Amino acid sequence: MKQRILTGLILAPLAIAFILLSSTTVFAGVLVIVWAIAMWEWTRLIGMPLMATRILASAVGVAALAGLWLVRGQWLWWLAIVAGVLWWLIALSWMRHFSFAASPTARNRRIKLLAGAFVLLPAWAALIEIHGHPRLGATWTLFALLLVWAADSFAYFAGSRFGRNKLAPRISPGKTLEGVWGALIGTSLIAVGGGLWLGQRGVPLALLVALALLCVIYSILGDLFESLMKRQAGVKDSGALFPGHGGMLDRLDGVFAAIPAFAVGKFAIDLLFPA
Repeated sequence: MKQRILTGLILAPLAIAFILLSSTTVFAGVLVIVWAIAMWEWTRLIGMPLMATRILASAVGVAALAGLWLVRGQWLWWLAIVAGVLWWLIALSWMRHFSFAASPTARNRRIKLLAGAFVLLPAWAALIEIHGHPRLGATWTLFALLLVWAADSFAYFAGSRFGRNKLAPRISPGKTLEGVWGALIGTSLIAVGGGLWLGQRGVPLALLVALALLCVIYSILGDLFESLMKRQAGVKDSGALFPGHGGMLDRLDGVFAAIPAFAVGKFAIDLLFPA
């Protein structure tokens, strides 16, 4: 725990400064590096046996990000983000069938590689879309990420203190229903405070809180799905990049799931209640 806290205290200020001070172009470029690391960890997690195929798969993923950048703001861009929202409904069905694609066959690795594309690519586009918003885009990006980080922290502490009923014991034995309630309650408070600070009032604020709660559910799905992939792979962490925190996938699993939902929801709120 001490190692986790120390790593968090070092990384959090750097991440916040980067989000708030970077242009969207620089933000996107640095995130390509972050996502490339996550892609590399994903190829390991799904059991791709050859270094050459892992490098090729990661390179294709980076090329896909570059392709998305070229169609930024167009219908293909938004199709990718919406696909990232819908994908997690499929992932939920996958998790209900615990053993689906569990055996380390070439066919199952291809299925998981495709799943990785739906996990990673839409989230990158969604983060860029939020950051590039003409009104307080960087601040909204930080707000969206804080919702995910807060959900994770509230879930951990509520589950540690009050956890009795397991959420998905076959996938992640440590997660509890009490932790989920802690995440929902705590994040709703963050959403109200952050929404007021960002100038949201009345119905837009209520919709923002509802969107935050939806993002909590999505972040939990992202966390559980990566836990399932790790359980099937027989590993504890996706990597060892961050002391006490695991790999890049371990730090961003909730973000991958929640951010596309936030981007679509924020777009809808802006359409209904333009500033």
